Parts: sequence; C-alpha cells; structure tokens
Amino acid sequence: MSYIAQTLAEANEIKGTGFGAIGYGLAAIGPGIGVGIVAGKAIEGIARQPELSGQIRTTMFLGIALSEALALIGIVAGFIF
Repeated sequence: MSYIAQTLAEANEIKGTGFGAIGYGLAAIGPGIGVGIVAGKAIEGIARQPELSGQIRTTMFLGIALSEALALIGIVAGFIF
C-alpha cells in the first residue's frame, strides 16, 4: 500500500513542468485565426456597402469579443489544470 502512495506522490511532483503554457499557446491559435477572419470579412463588407459600416463594425466587435472569450477560457483552464 505504501508503494502506491509513494508512486502517486512522485507523480504529483512532476506536475508543474510548464505544459500549461504550451497548452495555452496552442489554445490561443484558434481565437487568433478567428479574429483575423472576422476583421477581414468586416473590411470586405464595409468595402461593399459603406452605408452599413456602423452595423458591420458593431457585429465585428461582438465577434471579436466572443473569439477572445475563448482565449480567456483557455488561459483559465491552463491555470486550473
């Protein structure tokens, strides 16, 4: 029984090796690509219909905020796990 407890204690010592930073870096790729796509499509929409620039800009900011929320969730998950 003590061998199992010792093995578990050794496994917990390895925990803080920096894999959370790597995981967050990989998790931030998706929102980064999403923000780029949202901004690019908003620029295309404003170029095609300049009279709707206010509505398109508002929708763009909402899309960027939702994409960045994923990045924030990723950093919180990195701290938790």
